[in-house]
Amino acid sequence: MIDPPSLVDQYCHGVLRTELGLGTFEAQLARTEGPPAPGTTLFDTQTGFAVRRWCPPLLGLEPHCPPARYLARRRELGVMEAGRRLLRGSGITAYLVDTGLPGDLTGPAELGRAGEADAHEIIRLEQLAEQVADTSGTVASFLANLAESVHAAAAHAVAFTSVAGLRHGLALAPDPPGPGEVRGAAGRWLAGRRPGGRLSDPVLLRHLLWVAVASGRPLQLHAGLGAPGARVDRTDPVLLTDFVRATAGLGTDLVLLHGYPYHRHAAHLAGVFPHVHADCGAALVRTGARAATVLAEILELAPFGKILFSTGARGLPELHVVGAHLFREALGRVLGTWVAEGAWSPDDARRVARMIASGNAGRVYGLG
Repeated sequence: MIDPPSLVDQYCHGVLRTELGLGTFEAQLARTEGPPAPGTTLFDTQTGFAVRRWCPPLLGLEPHCPPARYLARRRELGVMEAGRRLLRGSGITAYLVDTGLPGDLTGPAELGRAGEADAHEIIRLEQLAEQVADTSGTVASFLANLAESVHAAAAHAVAFTSVAGLRHGLALAPDPPGPGEVRGAAGRWLAGRRPGGRLSDPVLLRHLLWVAVASGRPLQLHAGLGAPGARVDRTDPVLLTDFVRATAGLGTDLVLLHGYPYHRHAAHLAGVFPHVHADCGAALVRTGARAATVLAEILELAPFGKILFSTGARGLPELHVVGAHLFREALGRVLGTWVAEGAWSPDDARRVARMIASGNAGRVYGLG
């Protein structure tokens, strides 16, 4: 039996504290730019089917029950009780939580309590810069406060994460921008910005990446298809190669998130560069019953010590459950087949399973 005893979800978000109806639940189930087409439902997706397979039993229902019945049971239990049952049924023992999303989402401590798991914070660089800009009156104070804020965050966060690839594309110049270039970009951004305005200036995005690299904390980079409106034409992780090469040997690990459908490229970079790691989580949630195929493709290219499990879940505790169960099932199917064929020994399969499930994350992020 190849079933790792613990799972470290190395990238996720909090869950919503509010009750959800069918429409609002579906809006969280899949990242779309609007409601489903008339006469259709987002439950008719790989993710939707996986939710109906794995989540109903945790709420006392039969697998594959109709969505309306499932949501009625969810409301009957209440959002807090349903969330606790789902999170504690996922088998996840530690959460690394990106706190950079808006909305009424649980923070790391609350998510950890609900799931009876450890929890750690990941700081989103762009949000940090936007918060600093809201309270800085001049370019000099903004840059000084930004450096101080990154340094302070590095003292308690397990990692930084960046959505530069989603806001601008990954085809950023690889080298750090010069001081004059940074001051000029900051001046233009602050002059034209309203409070709460988003950061998308490519010079400041590069500056943020290099400030984070200098901190020594692991840096997570979104390197695949993202939210609606993302620069999906320029998020292929191959475009990261120059930045990856420029950061080699500096002592900072890079973790490529959400590589799907470019997961093979992300796995290739993890195989070539010692400081690069590949996330395998969100790809499995997207592909559902095909998750084993996607995981096998990642295992073809990336060294096993460079692959990390995550769910990438946001909003719904169901997505934590689905991510964990699909990972366990896919891992068992792929490694179990190789054991049955004599290509791997059972001991090696179990050792690799533990590495991907939790051991690699523990090493990269310095978890106890």
